[in-house]
Amino acid sequence: MALRRVLGPVMSRSTYRGWIYLVVGGAMVVPYLLLVAVVVPMVIPVVMATPKAFAFGCVLALLVLAGTTLLAPVRVLEGTAVRELLGDPVPDAVFGPVHDWRQRWRSGAMVVVHVLVGGVLSLISLLVPITVGLSIAGPFTGRLALGSDTSGLVVPKGWAGIWVPLLALLGALVFLYVVAGSVRLLAMTATRLLGASPSERIAQLERRTERLAERNRLARELHDSVGHALSVVTIQAGAARRTLHRDPDFTERALSAIEESARAALDDLDHVLGLLREEPSGKAPQASLGELSALLSATRLAGVEVETEVTGELAALPPVVSREAYRIVQECLTNVVRHAGRVPVTLRVAVGESRVDLLVRNPLGHQAPGERCGGGRGLRGMAERVDVLRGELHAGRAGEHWEVGVKLPWGAVWPGCCSSTTRN
Repeated sequence: MALRRVLGPVMSRSTYRGWIYLVVGGAMVVPYLLLVAVVVPMVIPVVMATPKAFAFGCVLALLVLAGTTLLAPVRVLEGTAVRELLGDPVPDAVFGPVHDWRQRWRSGAMVVVHVLVGGVLSLISLLVPITVGLSIAGPFTGRLALGSDTSGLVVPKGWAGIWVPLLALLGALVFLYVVAGSVRLLAMTATRLLGASPSERIAQLERRTERLAERNRLARELHDSVGHALSVVTIQAGAARRTLHRDPDFTERALSAIEESARAALDDLDHVLGLLREEPSGKAPQASLGELSALLSATRLAGVEVETEVTGELAALPPVVSREAYRIVQECLTNVVRHAGRVPVTLRVAVGESRVDLLVRNPLGHQAPGERCGGGRGLRGMAERVDVLRGELHAGRAGEHWEVGVKLPWGAVWPGCCSSTTRN
């Protein structure tokens, strides 16, 4: 176990992937070395001595390096290398064109560190195998030299010089640990320089929260619209089957109701799936209290008598309030069809100056919505809709009836002045 821990950096794949990352940095440093070694000495010595020209060339190369790190393609290249070769220490980072100068300078600093450290260690990477090769030949030739060069370092011949290749191999092993340590330090540096700032993390969390909220809203829309349509279709299909031969007119009306309900559900389904796939979808469902009469007609065709009382101007409601109110009424009527059967329903809609009140009341029938096996999401979905609009909801038994009452604020007090009280 101890040996494995000691040799861990040498045996780890991340060390060798990081080594490639360093070699990439060494390759990136070549153009700047050419600037220092070739271009600058050809021009600057005319006005200054060669040592000063070389120093000036180094400073100029660093400035050019810092400038090029601000280019978007360089940031993309660095981001790809960090993700693929350093184990992706910043999975939430976005590379490419950015407008935040702080993020530009941070990513530029990471490129500079990568190029400089990679350049040094890449050079050592080239020297290490050459040194090891020469050290192996040293005990046989008595020198550490290339080819027939006699000016190399003199070493003992035979077994007396065996320490030379061993020392070189030990140096190569130590270099692997240096590479592993450098890779870890570079990964930590990438986390600090390329990772999202607190403000960026907050923005990412807000975007993620918005996406989740939108998905939940779409799920509620789909549950209400498709659930209601399927309930109506189920009732109408059963009625049409029973009256197919003895009452063709009723059967035709039932089939028309099935067709209308299915078409509306398909429109809603197409719209929601298009939004989830982030692609252009069909027309957005126009669900609001303005379509209340069509909803009531479909419910009556399912054999449910609905007594309706509507007061106030439905058109005066804000679209979001009208839409959520429509979905709540739709869910209530769906629950009646599913769980109470063909029982009379009383619906009251009262639009006031600052609030719209909904009341749906029906006999309990054989089973109340909250008592069926397995529960359901109907009441929970209504509670979520009411809570978003900071309204009030009560749902439960009222003697021998099941009653759902909703109060949704709007107008002068909407949406911030009404307290939220939700009771299931």
